Amino acid sequence: MTTENGEAVVRAKINLETSLIAWTELQRYFATGAVLVVAPEVDLVEVGFQMSEDNTAKIKHWLDNGQLAHVSDDLARTWLANDVSVWAVVVNPWLLVQHRPVD
Repeated sequence: MTTENGEAVVRAKINLETSLIAWTELQRYFATGAVLVVAPEVDLVEVGFQMSEDNTAKIKHWLDNGQLAHVSDDLARTWLANDVSVWAVVVNPWLLVQHRPVD
């Protein structure tokens, strides 16, 4: 567990490494099973931070509530067909993605 100051540094680093990318660019990572989708109502940076801290209780909570999951084949096909861009960040060994539709 990091200190409060250390947490802020790690969160800032994750935030800086987050970018918007076309789903088509992530197909090879999806094919390896390394891509997890984060529900739109959950903070992508927070998920990345908790994963980097190996906070199994928080990660289990998101998994159990369907707020964190492997990208399904159906969702991947839909994103591909609709040329969707997703927010993405790597938290080794995972690639976290989140689609936030434009209002």
